[in-house]
Amino acid sequence: MSPRSSKPHETVERALELSRADSCVVIADETSTANLRWAGNALTTNGVTRGRTLTVVATVDGKEGTATGVVSRSAVTAADLEPLVRAAEEAAAKAGPAEDAQPLVDGVPRSSGFTEAPAETSSAVFEEFAPALGEAFARARAGGRELYGFANHELTSSYLGTSTGLRLRHDQPNGTLELNAKSPDRRRSAWAGRSTRDFKDVDPAAMDAELATRLGWAERRIELPAGRYETLLPPTAVADLLIYLLWSAGARDAAEGRTVFSRPGGGTRVGDRLSELPLTLRSDPHAPGLECAPFVLAHTSGDDASVFDNGLPVTATDWISGGELKHLTTTRHSAALTGLPVAPAGDNLILDGGSGRSLEEMVAATERGLLLTCLWYIREVDPATLLLTGLTRDGVYLVENGEVVGEVNNFRFNESPVDLLRRATEAGRTEKTLPREWGDWFTRAAMPALRVPDFNMSSVSQGV
Repeated sequence: MSPRSSKPHETVERALELSRADSCVVIADETSTANLRWAGNALTTNGVTRGRTLTVVATVDGKEGTATGVVSRSAVTAADLEPLVRAAEEAAAKAGPAEDAQPLVDGVPRSSGFTEAPAETSSAVFEEFAPALGEAFARARAGGRELYGFANHELTSSYLGTSTGLRLRHDQPNGTLELNAKSPDRRRSAWAGRSTRDFKDVDPAAMDAELATRLGWAERRIELPAGRYETLLPPTAVADLLIYLLWSAGARDAAEGRTVFSRPGGGTRVGDRLSELPLTLRSDPHAPGLECAPFVLAHTSGDDASVFDNGLPVTATDWISGGELKHLTTTRHSAALTGLPVAPAGDNLILDGGSGRSLEEMVAATERGLLLTCLWYIREVDPATLLLTGLTRDGVYLVENGEVVGEVNNFRFNESPVDLLRRATEAGRTEKTLPREWGDWFTRAAMPALRVPDFNMSSVSQGV
C-alpha cells in the first residue's frame, strides 16, 4: 500500500485496532497547500503541496496513575503504522504518571463526514485573485511602486478517533495574504495583510490603493523622540497583543500566582474589571468567517491543552465580558485544580463592544497622535504584569488636527495588553484582521482599532 493509498479514516481505525494500550487516541491530519509569491510587481513562484501527519496517544494504567506516550510522524505508510503505535506504547511504558490524566471523552458524538475523503485545495483557489493581483501590479508600476508579498491557502482535514468510540472530523481552511509596497529607492515601505478562507473576499486593488496612500504620507519624514503618545492601534496590532493575552490566560498559572491574572493573596482575578469600556473578548468556533474546530484537537499536553481532552466540545466563550474578566483557559484537569469552569482555548479571537467608527474616522477625531501600521518581534518581559516589548514596522504616522501629516521614525514599545485595555479610551469597528507577528500560528481574529492616550514608545528604533 502506497503512502497515500489508505483513506485517513481507515488509517485511524487500523491504528486503533493495533493498539494494545489501555486506551488510545489517533489523529490523522491531511493538509494541502497552494501558494503564490511575487516581487517587484511580478510573480516569482507558485506551488501546491500535500502532506499527512499521524499522531498516536497511548495511555497505560499503573499503580501510581496513568502514563501517556505521544508520537507523531509524517508520510506514514501501512508498513509504518504498527511501529508507530508500538513507539507510542513504549513511550507510555517508560513515562511516569501523567499529571493531567482524565478518562477519555465519551464516544457519543460522531461526525457524519468521518469516512469521506479529505478536503483539498489547489491553484484554482486563486482563479479570481491572480488576475486582480496582475492588475494591481500594473497600477503599482504606473504609480512608481513595487509590490512584494505572498498568498497562501491551506486546507487541513483532521480525523480524530479514540478507543472510547469517538469519531470526529474537521476541515479547516486557512488563507493569508501579505502585501508590501516599497518606493523604488527602498526608503519607504508600507504593509497590509488579510486573513481569508477562500480568497474570494480579498481585493488586491484596494490593498494597493491603501499602500499607495501610506507611501504618500511617508514622503514627509518627521523625527520624534521616545515618549508616551496618544496612539491609534489598528486591528492587526490589537490582534497581536490580545492573542498573546489569550495565550497567557491559563487558569492554573494564574491560580498559582505566576501571571497578570493572579489575585494578590491567592486565587485568580476572574470577576475583576479590566476595562472601563464595554469590551467583550471572546472565542466562538461558529463565528461567521472565522469558523474553527468545535472540539479539542490536542496533539500534545501542555499548560493550556491536554491529550486526554481530545474530542471535548469547544463552545462560545467570553474571556472578558463588558470589560470584566469572565473566564481563564482550562483543561478538565486545571479546571478541577482551580475550581473554575472547563473552558478550552478557542482557535479564534474576537473583540467587540467598540463605538463602530472606522479607523479613518478615529484618525479624523485625533488632535495629535500616532497612527501605527503593525507590530513585530514581540517578546514577553514580565509575566506578572504581562509586560511585552516589540517594535513598530512599515510605517508610523503623525496625525495632527485629524489629518496624517507625515511618517515618523520607528519605536520600541513596552506595554501590557491588560493595562492597555484599562487605559484605552476608544475602540472602533470590529473587523477581520491578520495579526502580523503571530500570523504563522493564529490567523482567525476580528478586532477594532484602539485609541490609547499614553502608549509607551520606550526608545527610538532604526528599523523600517
